[in-house]
Amino acid sequence: MSHIAENLEVVKGRVAEAAARSGRKVDLLVVSKTWPVEVVSEAVDAGQVLFGENRLQEGEEKIPNLPDDLEWHFIGGLQRNKIRKVLPLFPVIHSISSMKLARFTDRVAGELGLTAKIYLEVNIGAEESKHGFSPDELRGSLEEMSELKHLDWQGLMCLPPRAATPEDARPWFAKVRELQEELEVTSGQKLPGLSMGMSGDFEVAIEEGSTIVRVGSAIFGPRIKKL
Repeated sequence: MSHIAENLEVVKGRVAEAAARSGRKVDLLVVSKTWPVEVVSEAVDAGQVLFGENRLQEGEEKIPNLPDDLEWHFIGGLQRNKIRKVLPLFPVIHSISSMKLARFTDRVAGELGLTAKIYLEVNIGAEESKHGFSPDELRGSLEEMSELKHLDWQGLMCLPPRAATPEDARPWFAKVRELQEELEVTSGQKLPGLSMGMSGDFEVAIEEGSTIVRVGSAIFGPRIKKL
């Protein structure tokens, strides 16, 4: 067994244990950004199906060269001029960060005859360096979101403020879960997904409501930096 397969098995076990404690199903999204096809293939050979990329160019290079039965999620910042190419490759997008972007994505999806599963990115820490809806912007966008017929709104995604320990991140994850619960009541719409948690804090995120965690370095090791 390769070290990637071993790491994947360990992470899957940790996800399963945290999910059992929390009483819900949790999906593991393996973040393959910066890693070449031959490395990603080791995770595929070990049974992994869900993968996340944050750059269109990498997706264009990898997806045609890996099995067709994999499911690809786009998790990076989404640029309007890339959406027409992103949608056919990535059926799930985790980074819809504004109503303007949601409207444009809906329009392009309609033109392509697609329905995109999406998560709305919430800037829960009100950080100037990050994109995303504020909680109040989300509250004010519910009616318009319901009118976008080519977007299947799954729920919320967050990147919490940098925390020294996983426990320090817990309050931020809890705030996002509470916001999602509030939006479900207000909108009358079931929002089944919460995309929260990465390699350093995914167990706490699961305990606070995450349904899909985005894990890369705990499986592949330290990320290769692109020049």
